[in-house]
Amino acid sequence: MSLGDGTRCVHGGLVPAEPGGPVPPQPVMASQFHLSDDPAADFYGRAGNPTWRALETVIGDLDGGSCVVYPSGMAAVSSLLRVLLKPGDTVVLPSDGYYLGRSYVHEYMSGLVVREVPTTAEWTADTVAGARLVLLETPSNPGLDVCDIAAIARLAHVAGALVAVDNTTATPLGQRPLALGADITLASDTKALAGHSDVLLGHITTADQDLAARLRSERTVSGAVPGPFEVWLAHRGLGTLDLRLARQAENAAALYEVLRRHPAVRSVRWPGSPLDPAHGTAVRQMRRFGGVLTFELASAEAVAGFLAASRFVSSATSFGGLHSSADRRARWGDAVPEGLLRLSCGCEDTRDLVADVLTALG
Repeated sequence: MSLGDGTRCVHGGLVPAEPGGPVPPQPVMASQFHLSDDPAADFYGRAGNPTWRALETVIGDLDGGSCVVYPSGMAAVSSLLRVLLKPGDTVVLPSDGYYLGRSYVHEYMSGLVVREVPTTAEWTADTVAGARLVLLETPSNPGLDVCDIAAIARLAHVAGALVAVDNTTATPLGQRPLALGADITLASDTKALAGHSDVLLGHITTADQDLAARLRSERTVSGAVPGPFEVWLAHRGLGTLDLRLARQAENAAALYEVLRRHPAVRSVRWPGSPLDPAHGTAVRQMRRFGGVLTFELASAEAVAGFLAASRFVSSATSFGGLHSSADRRARWGDAVPEGLLRLSCGCEDTRDLVADVLTALG
């Protein structure tokens, strides 16, 4: 019998219970371990830690591959790019995805041929021709556009390219890119997976065991390793991911309905709504929808007024946490209107959050 999402989140990565043992396991904070003749045994904290492996086990199970954890989402992205790409290679990046991915390639990876493509582009053989790596982000951040992972993966594989999907917005419960044909899935676990706005973390998952081994080796040598306490916090937060996503999606659905009718709102996006232009593709490849939506107000000043008037929506730049927050994305340089807000619905009661947003807009 296959287990449900909630059960897998709660019990994933846990060691068998034993009398006198802690419930659940506690973090292993050691920087060094007693040496052993067993080459697989832990010996130094930069090379391995049982706390890492516990979280990697549950994320790998949810993603459908072998997981490698990192100290942030950008550490995961940059490690993947370093391992897979060399000067002269072509990489396809989302022109409307998270801006630091593009910035890292342009500023720190010289010699690459960079092809930037909008998420909603008409993807053809020419789009991926000659590429070594195609990096997708769907739903995109912050626009929440969606592309067809399976169709793009087929095109890319014919061209000899690997496909990686930034799955941060969807989470492993909302979307499984490896099952859709992607070679790699990665995410900033700072967001919904850890879910409590108290940890930075990221991961890469792949079904290719050789690639996973290369990533682990590069992580050890480069030193891009997470702290065991942060990993433990993320594992603890992951236990409630199923519950949190359900409430956040409920809040997003309710807010979408009131925002799309509100005279102060110029546009609103949430792929979970049948009225959203991305819904047709999203519903074919996403298992569930989260709590992130975007909407546009008239100006930056209107956004500032809304945030100042809201009781429950704080001004913050991350998303996926327990507490609702919103971020005016143009302030970071995204090519979006000045009044565009990415709103991350938290786990407040739906009635209370809707009433607060309407009051703040009022």
